Amino acid sequence: MTISRRRFLKTVGGSLACVALAATIPVQVLAKRSDEAFQSGSLEEAIKAKYGSLPIEDSSQIQIKAPEIAENGAFVPVTISTDIPGATSISIFAEANFSPLVASFDVLPRMHPDVSLRMRMAKTSDITVLVKAGDKLYRATREVKVTIGGCGG
Repeated sequence: MTISRRRFLKTVGGSLACVALAATIPVQVLAKRSDEAFQSGSLEEAIKAKYGSLPIEDSSQIQIKAPEIAENGAFVPVTISTDIPGATSISIFAEANFSPLVASFDVLPRMHPDVSLRMRMAKTSDITVLVKAGDKLYRATREVKVTIGGCGG
């Protein structure tokens, strides 16, 4: 079966258009990442890099589900949920890690935020969760004892 020149050019032109469109999508879809916050060496620096100088208030409306004792710091399951109305961001910090900011999630204000992840912890420390709602941060902490560190080094 032979292919006509017209059909060949149509196929090549359509393929090139698809490649050009696909090349522009990742730039628009990628979320803004706070590299400075992820590379900070202390909890205070990471919070300041991520959120600036927003006021922080302790809250009982943030639920942290994590093991009291983690046998292996390379695999610590954590679930975070909150009842704070208008929450737009959840960030999880492990103070003793080389880089305290473990994860950060942006959520829509009309959602009921509930995130789960497996994180690494270098050694026993507090897990600090910050939830941003409006121009305020809400904090909850929970200690996790680690028997074998999971961050190497």
